Amino acid sequence: MSTQANVKTFFDQDTFTYTHILIDPNTKACAIVDSVKNYDAKSGRTTTESADEIVAYVQQNQLTVTWHLETHVHADHLSAAPYLKEKLGGKIAIGDQVQTVQKTFQSIFNIGDDFCTNGCQFDVLLSDGDHFQIGDLTAEVIHTPGHTPACVTFLVGDKAFVGDTIFMPDMGTARCDFPGGDASTLYHSIQKILSLPDETQLYMCHDYAPNGRDYSYLTTVKEQKENNIHVGTKVSSQQFKTMRTLRDQELEMPALIVPSVQVNMRAGYLPPKEANGVSYLKVPLNVL
Repeated sequence: MSTQANVKTFFDQDTFTYTHILIDPNTKACAIVDSVKNYDAKSGRTTTESADEIVAYVQQNQLTVTWHLETHVHADHLSAAPYLKEKLGGKIAIGDQVQTVQKTFQSIFNIGDDFCTNGCQFDVLLSDGDHFQIGDLTAEVIHTPGHTPACVTFLVGDKAFVGDTIFMPDMGTARCDFPGGDASTLYHSIQKILSLPDETQLYMCHDYAPNGRDYSYLTTVKEQKENNIHVGTKVSSQQFKTMRTLRDQELEMPALIVPSVQVNMRAGYLPPKEANGVSYLKVPLNVL
């Protein structure tokens, strides 16, 4: 029986986000990694065009969704996991350190004590070294913090879904200046990824096509070790920390960080509706 996963990838142009469907060809069970709910910041409206492409593909190919996997609490797009769960079934899962993110942003957004900070909004919290099944496929959880405390990489055979921990070689690595981020921690997390076999395929969560090249989402450990502009076999932890700190000081906050974090730390669910039946998001002034 085949132990190799098939992968179908979708790209959301507005947020430069890749959503991957990880498929067991034997059983047609699948996991959806880092889904996107469309959000118009000018109107505050959410829509489901990107997620509906996923729904259509799953239904047309008669797949069974067992998991909605989040590599971390995203700061650049809203998760569509609850919508996809409603349409397709499956459990929503994230790394167990999401609790740290929830506690940090509960304070930043001044959310009341009725907000649960033990990760209970998610169906499953995954710890470093955990294994779980996608049909006949076995997935391993690798805790890769630094960009955020809750970042994880999902390893299935020779395929690793790395979230924002590392980008295509000509883009480098994730920023570390969000609350709870740490450059030294990210460096050591990346070493975990680079210690995988050279032929391991690394699936990106984002790409911004620098220097006019085509958008891309797939590279290998070998290519990263040889060509990543920020980190590799010849870059020390201190060199990386200095570079990353200076680089982060030049970056603007992501355009959707305020809505994204408030929604994604709730597993993609909107904040509870108020007395008038409307959900609201807070904007903390002079904080981020």
